[in-house]
Amino acid sequence: MTPVDEDGLDQGFGVRHAGGMARLSIRIDFEPSGGALGPGMAELLDRIGKLGSIRKAAASMEMSYRKAWLLLQGMHKTFGAPVVATETGGSAGGGARLTDLGTKLLKTYRAIEQSAARAVDDQMQSLSGLVQKDAAPRGGKSRRP
Repeated sequence: MTPVDEDGLDQGFGVRHAGGMARLSIRIDFEPSGGALGPGMAELLDRIGKLGSIRKAAASMEMSYRKAWLLLQGMHKTFGAPVVATETGGSAGGGARLTDLGTKLLKTYRAIEQSAARAVDDQMQSLSGLVQKDAAPRGGKSRRP
């Protein structure tokens, strides 16, 4: 089973429900840009905020720096402003932090995720009860660490 953080979010990028056999994940698509905010992007923003580095956040998710950077650039294009501010190296080593926009996006997404999880808790528990306890993961391996 995927470990769960104190806020109910599991490290598989979603909200784990009681019974643990079903996970709700939400993706919000933005038109007309085609940008999206889902569990992976939210986790990337959260880890950048905690680790202070795009590189460290990406590595902790087994993602390349380039992919993380491209995702962040996509968010910039969608919202017309950066979600992460970076500082170049030097003696302090540089780093990254969420901008006010990045913080607002992450907090709003997490609130939506928690509200949705509360709204469908009974149904998710019902679905969890239908899953075979010894069912093999799809493709023979787990989707997330």
